[in-house]
Amino acid sequence: MIGTIVNTGCIILGSIVGAVLHRGIKEKYKTMLYDALGLASLAIGLNATVSHLPESEYPVLFIVSLALGGVVGTRLDIDGRFQRTVNRFSKDGDGRNLGQGLSLAILLYCIGPLSMLGPVISALNGDNTFLYTNATLDLVSSAVFASTYGFGMVLAAPVLFLWQGLFYLVATLSSHAVSNALMAELLIIGGLLITASGLSQLRLKDCKTLNLLPALLVPIAWFLLKAAF
Repeated sequence: MIGTIVNTGCIILGSIVGAVLHRGIKEKYKTMLYDALGLASLAIGLNATVSHLPESEYPVLFIVSLALGGVVGTRLDIDGRFQRTVNRFSKDGDGRNLGQGLSLAILLYCIGPLSMLGPVISALNGDNTFLYTNATLDLVSSAVFASTYGFGMVLAAPVLFLWQGLFYLVATLSSHAVSNALMAELLIIGGLLITASGLSQLRLKDCKTLNLLPALLVPIAWFLLKAAF
């Protein structure tokens, strides 16, 4: 778990540094950083999806997952509940922006090859290289996020810890629980979710990405059913 602990610590450190610089950055530079994060999200998301599509054993599974997940997420109003919760506890009246920033940061930190494969490799081989690399990237990203949205972005750190800890625990309990095929499906969907967040970040289209999060559960359910029967 040392790799995950380092990764979490880097997000906390980056958030502190970014928050300290928050008031010293002019609005035009914050807008530029906002757009830069949006472009980066598009690139990271599309790359994750395109690079793993050839590995998919079920080419239509990600479409079904997004459709079913989107319906469930919309019915549960995940995005709306999240935004309202952030608004309720926000002291600066900028809760919606913080909510958008947190949703994007959580996706970027958690849904990616390094963040998902890193804890698995760490648990199975004791190799933390992926996690240390991810920690370096997240250190920079979290500082940029916090400089734009404020210190509230530190709330993404415990989410990352729990997310990577879950992968680490599952891989430790069963080396066969997280197959390469399942990982490919999750990365395809995760890449599309990051892309959707990038579109929202660039103010091109509000995809309400959080409502699509249940899509990640569909491949897991499919592989569990496939294994059972």
